[in-house]
Amino acid sequence: MHPTLPSMNEALSIDATDGIDTSNLAQIFKASGDPLRLEVLRVLRRDTFGVLELSQLFDMRQSGMSHHLKVMHKAGLLEPQREGNAIFYRRTLHLHGDSLADQTIRQIFETVDKVPLPQHLEQRIEDIRHQRAEQSQAFFSRHAAQFREQQELIAGFELYAEPVAALIQQRAEQQVWNSALEIGPGEGGFLSVLTAHCPQVVALDNSRDMLAKAARTCEEQGLNNVELVEGVTDTLLARGEAFDLVVANMVLHHVPSPADIFLDAAALMNVGGYLVISDLCSHDQDWARTNCGDLWLGFEPEELTAWAMDAGLTPGETLFIGLRNGFQIQVREFWKSASPMQ
Repeated sequence: MHPTLPSMNEALSIDATDGIDTSNLAQIFKASGDPLRLEVLRVLRRDTFGVLELSQLFDMRQSGMSHHLKVMHKAGLLEPQREGNAIFYRRTLHLHGDSLADQTIRQIFETVDKVPLPQHLEQRIEDIRHQRAEQSQAFFSRHAAQFREQQELIAGFELYAEPVAALIQQRAEQQVWNSALEIGPGEGGFLSVLTAHCPQVVALDNSRDMLAKAARTCEEQGLNNVELVEGVTDTLLARGEAFDLVVANMVLHHVPSPADIFLDAAALMNVGGYLVISDLCSHDQDWARTNCGDLWLGFEPEELTAWAMDAGLTPGETLFIGLRNGFQIQVREFWKSASPMQ
């Protein structure tokens, strides 16, 4: 028997689809067929940078960098992320389809990630992160006395603390934790929740003023099993610390490299460890930068998932909390284990 030949309409449909795929692939290969653009993809593996920052990283004029970014965006390799009046760029997040284009882009990302960044680029990235960290730390030093008022411009403490505490309570019924870490404890309002579940608690903050507030909270509430540490996650990594439970409430939008929080948290967690993060979803209210010291205007849930999985963590449940002022909070859980706990 002869195979059935496609009809004229079917043939045209197949040809048209092939043409679209081929055109997309050509655009992707052309956009990625440049050493500088491959370097850009490498530095954007976990970070999000603005045009000026990328120009600084690669010692080139802003107009030239903008051209490269435009070509890469058009090909689907990058996507712009508006942070108030500024435009930042990140790798395209939504690549879950089975199209040839998505498969090709994923393969390009996986390939360039196998090549280590040169030392000079690593240093320049670290310099930018340091600039961001200084900006955030200076804000909290200036406004430590008004921390609660500044915080409640966006979300009152209870609005996210209570759902996070309820989630932790639910998980605590299924396992025992011996040690907990809170990254960025603020005034220490959440430490009582952690001390109720763990005999050893560490509160880590790079602001001496905020740690002083947390210390007063511990004294007033009789929390005698809390160690207050001034520093960043590298401080605890250097000490060889390991925890069963790690919490970061409304911290990511203040840190210079949010993706690194996931990497460091994973490195600081015991096997089977549990990470809970609450933070803002993406928004366009730029006043939060000036009034609240925010470095980032929230995050897409897909961003947090990608960063967590890149750090070897398994996503669990997601809870969204809508606020009257237009903000939305996401509460996320992640496990350092083969599969999320059910």
